[in-house]
Amino acid sequence: MDTRQDRQTGAVAGESPGILPESGLKAGLKNRHLSMIAIGGVIGAGLFVGSSAGIAKAGPGILISYALAGLLVVLVMRMLGEMAAASPASGSFSEYADRALGRWAGFTIGWLYWFFWVVVLAVEATAAAQILTGWIPAVPQWAWALLVMVILTVINLASVGSYGEFEFWFAGIKVVAIGAFIVIAGLAVLGLLPGTDMAAPGTENLTGQGGFLPNGPGAILSGMLLVVFSFMGSEIVTLAAGESAEPAKMVSRATNSVIWRIGLFYLGSMALVVTLLPWDSKKLADQGSYVAALNEIGIPHAGTIMDVIIVTAVLSCLNSGLYTASRMAFSLGKRGDAPAAFARTNKRGVPSTAIWASVAFGFVAVIFNYTNKETVFTFLLNSSGAVALFVWLVICCSQLRMRRIIEREMPERHTVKMWLFPYLTYATIGLILFVIGYMFYDKDGREQMVISVVVGALVLVLGLVLQRRRRKTA
Repeated sequence: MDTRQDRQTGAVAGESPGILPESGLKAGLKNRHLSMIAIGGVIGAGLFVGSSAGIAKAGPGILISYALAGLLVVLVMRMLGEMAAASPASGSFSEYADRALGRWAGFTIGWLYWFFWVVVLAVEATAAAQILTGWIPAVPQWAWALLVMVILTVINLASVGSYGEFEFWFAGIKVVAIGAFIVIAGLAVLGLLPGTDMAAPGTENLTGQGGFLPNGPGAILSGMLLVVFSFMGSEIVTLAAGESAEPAKMVSRATNSVIWRIGLFYLGSMALVVTLLPWDSKKLADQGSYVAALNEIGIPHAGTIMDVIIVTAVLSCLNSGLYTASRMAFSLGKRGDAPAAFARTNKRGVPSTAIWASVAFGFVAVIFNYTNKETVFTFLLNSSGAVALFVWLVICCSQLRMRRIIEREMPERHTVKMWLFPYLTYATIGLILFVIGYMFYDKDGREQMVISVVVGALVLVLGLVLQRRRRKTA
């Protein structure tokens, strides 16, 4: 294989696959950073604050919703892991789509993914500001949002290692919190929690109050629409792996562990919540699922404890969101699909221009959240809402083509393989298309999907136009 071919796959002959030295990025992430990013990536703030809405929609059947969404993520991550282990890249699935499907595909999904994360920056900064204002009312909410954004910008500008270190501790707190909840709630379910007279609830809350599916089987799909987007972030480890010393090894480890991570953190914790409380309890809507469960057990100051954990989860999401958006912008710049300045790094190996551009859009979105919440900001949310499904669909389609490329050009790097290829890949594509179709049918998801499709189509048309111009110039 010649050097030119190797550069397309992300490595130079004779070197371990990873980010090319001439890219300017530095391998500043340690294995422990990548391990915690992989674990914490599936624990989004949505798990803490959004799960009660899913329970209200589907009842105890929300467990099936989480299982279906989790299965989808496991399959998609396996496909992405196959490509990322063979060819780690700062643009991850965007670069694979570029090579497997065409320049237009990498351009479209790369910009949509960047757009998703810069909108998330505004959402999470506002969420953190709301909680912090409740603690210290003397500081206005906008000032908290500004302060949070500035601090995390400084962290990301310092070095990739500083991002990894902060994310290690942010994610660690989330993991410990969920682990502690599972232990405490598990003992309560069994009636073994010391210091409390709470009796084991048995299956009363799972089968009573209308049964396991009180709102019918269709509610499972409606619940799935509410929870599927909380899994967005699982793929971050494949972007970050390129800036580590052993990218292929870390991608393989993250891919292989995604099943137990989703099973434990999502299914495990949700099963305990719906076992401890009736699905239609007003406490779930008023207090949130985890706080309501802890209060039911009798844990003092549960609300305050959970607020601290939620702030940590939000800061983790902000930290990773800024990192992810900047690395995608960097990758687009390297491929000529974004301003060339995005592809420049400073002496610390950080794409500072890409970071500032992402932060700037995030700041603008924060301003709209305060000044035009019901119009501009709602449009931003809706137009980015279905990006997760678009990303997963592109990953599946790319893997169909990349499997042949990997087997032909770099078989020695084919360490992670998609199960039952190509049948499970086609089945996953079918499931994603079904979810997209159901969003058009579902009244709550229809507006979000329509606007997302329109924005996606506009980006796609722009990508096709730019690709045609390049061909003419060439």
